Amino acid sequence: MQTKPNLSFWQIWNMCFGFFGIQFGFALQNGNVSRIFQTLGADMDQIPILWIAAPLTGLLVQPIIGHFSDKTWTRLGRRRPFFLYGALATTAALVIMPNSPTLWIAAGMLWILDAAINVTMEPFRAFVGDNLNKQQRPTGFAMQSFFIGVGAVVASALPWIMTNWFGVANTAAEGMIPDSVVYSFYAGGVVLFLAV
Repeated sequence: MQTKPNLSFWQIWNMCFGFFGIQFGFALQNGNVSRIFQTLGADMDQIPILWIAAPLTGLLVQPIIGHFSDKTWTRLGRRRPFFLYGALATTAALVIMPNSPTLWIAAGMLWILDAAINVTMEPFRAFVGDNLNKQQRPTGFAMQSFFIGVGAVVASALPWIMTNWFGVANTAAEGMIPDSVVYSFYAGGVVLFLAV
């Protein structure tokens, strides 16, 4: 077995930075989708049933994507095609989700958004193990955790930041998603795509 070379701090940083964008998408989803559902007419007792999409999607998508990303070899490499296609799909879902005209479309978009994030995330987790030697893996996984935390905090605060720093409306007419949420999802799509 060939020994993997030591990578520099910045190489590891670059390898893990995608988790900032991935967690940005997850945090926007987790922090705002219930609000979107309620705005589109969901009752409080319907929210948990609508949210079943997230764990079920992960349960179904993660092992399938893990299997295929382990066995896929292209000119882009083993994991990168999944990063690319997952990031494109996630970005599209982040743009469409806050523009859902009806509850059933928003519920479907949650399934699509969660699946797309998982397509991007699972190969990213394996990427560190693929590229770092045993001594550097703890650094790589710690850096992944750092980016997950920072992405979650920034994205969760983004609607508040939009309202309080940039004056974007946090309220809207009945049945309409507030601009602060819509623009946060747009920004999240850009951040996720650029980070990945």
